Amino acid sequence: MTVSGARTVAGRLAADYGRLLPAPVGTVTRTFPTAEVIAGLSPSDLPIPEGRARALLRVTGLLAIGAIVLDPGADRDAVSATLLDVPGIGPWTVAYVRMRALGDPDAFLAGDLGVRRAFERLGLPGGERSALARAESWRPYRAYALQYLWSGLLDRPDKEKT
Repeated sequence: MTVSGARTVAGRLAADYGRLLPAPVGTVTRTFPTAEVIAGLSPSDLPIPEGRARALLRVTGLLAIGAIVLDPGADRDAVSATLLDVPGIGPWTVAYVRMRALGDPDAFLAGDLGVRRAFERLGLPGGERSALARAESWRPYRAYALQYLWSGLLDRPDKEKT
């Protein structure tokens, strides 16, 4: 799913299942639905393919009962293992959750399309194995390097490309 597609889905979920705010905050009029609300839905209620819907419902169910906690204080390895046990959740998603929700400064999405394209723009092999090998020297801050790769700064001619 693209970022634009994800934004559309999130907007639909908020519109359909979020709480109306007492007063708008800028253009925001609703909250995003809680994990409990989403967990109570059926796959057909969600504007995404059924496999993704089932994975989302499973994860929100785990969140709703406290079986996983997605915040920087959580045990990253335990959360990763739990997420990987959910059908439809793979390494890319787990690495993204580690970076965004769990605050893991070393999370790296070596197989990400944006990473591959950034490496190729640099004249480097864009494959997952070569990205992982190159990123080893960036430990323990590979998530910061990832943000740099995603930012498009590598396209600027005034930036040194190393």
